[in-house]
Amino acid sequence: MINDELFGRITRRVDSYRDDMISLQIGLTAIPALSPENGGEGEYEKAQFIISYLREKGFENVSTIDAPDDRVPSGVRPTVIATLPGRNRDRTVWILTHTDVVPPGELKLWSEDPYRAYVKDGKVYGRGTEDNQQDLVSSLFAAKAFLDEGISPESTIGLIFIADEETGSDMGAYYLLEHYDHLFRASDVIVVPDFGNDRGDAIEITEKSTLWLRIETKGRQCHASKPSVGKNAFAAASHFVVLLRQLYDHFDAVDPLFEPQESTFEPTKKDANIPNINTIPGQDVFYLDCRVLPVYDLKEVKEKIRRMADAIEQQFQVTIDISPVQEAQSPPATSSDAPVVVALQRAIRDIYGVEARTVGIGGGTVAALFRRKNLPAAVWSRIFLTAHQANEHCSVDNMIGNAKVYAHLFMQNL
Repeated sequence: MINDELFGRITRRVDSYRDDMISLQIGLTAIPALSPENGGEGEYEKAQFIISYLREKGFENVSTIDAPDDRVPSGVRPTVIATLPGRNRDRTVWILTHTDVVPPGELKLWSEDPYRAYVKDGKVYGRGTEDNQQDLVSSLFAAKAFLDEGISPESTIGLIFIADEETGSDMGAYYLLEHYDHLFRASDVIVVPDFGNDRGDAIEITEKSTLWLRIETKGRQCHASKPSVGKNAFAAASHFVVLLRQLYDHFDAVDPLFEPQESTFEPTKKDANIPNINTIPGQDVFYLDCRVLPVYDLKEVKEKIRRMADAIEQQFQVTIDISPVQEAQSPPATSSDAPVVVALQRAIRDIYGVEARTVGIGGGTVAALFRRKNLPAAVWSRIFLTAHQANEHCSVDNMIGNAKVYAHLFMQNL
């Protein structure tokens, strides 16, 4: 339960921040925090902007965790942490958002400069405005409301603005949990606002395992008029692609928690082989994206794929090398009755008037890294799902509403 009178003061204060939230979005969007993999200089400038903003607004407990990275001018990839003590010092409610963004893609698809945020029809447009600045702004102003009203939260408030989420998290969540896992306790409530829907009624508690494979087929190049002289790597790889469809039949479990309910095994990217038509390629490379239900061990999946490759090798007299590009076995799910889930359901019901259900997803979030450390985490946001698109945008009303959800979490006696 929460104190309705005090919470009323908090929500009214959040409502008063509308223009400030938009202003912060504009300031954040103007700093393109791109990873070096995406041709950028990292998150340092954006992190410094956030630190200055937090201190200007009255946050006293602000610190950074710097992951070393000699690929960026600053030499570090900073994660910013701000805390506000609560009455219960044995529990922290953490809201974890990320500061990096993806590149804008084709600029001609944007109505305006992607790094100059603007407001239209109650929405803020610009790269990063939804992914992940919407909830970064919401969490910051939810905490600020307690400062401005002079109200102590029930639990300690913890805001984490993390680096490197878009390109693997090695310099962000992995580094944080590898070197600073003492910051977190099993009693903490950890929310990662990096998935959701437009109703705000989906709380993600588990993710499929991820397996990305690079598959290289090696044959013998020759003139296309004499195919018997060579070994067509492209033809062999094409037969392998068709054979891989049998993975759907072999790993055929379904789980209604997920959408889609089954595991998926899809060929995606393909590297160019020979540049001309009249040569039979001696090499072919394609990639397989597997999203596997947690009931299956990825070792079993890889073994099955290897046996299929062996059959193709024998049939076409080629060799097939398979190497993982990314591999992450799904950790145990957060329990549907874990405090973080129950608290979120209560807050969502009170703020948005909907009953939130638990779901699983095929994508990956940093919540899985916390679950791997036996730290229950939930992923939630009310969101438009425009991330990574041209003309990415977020709703101002969602920024305000989500801030109230986080404030509700901070006030609950969990």
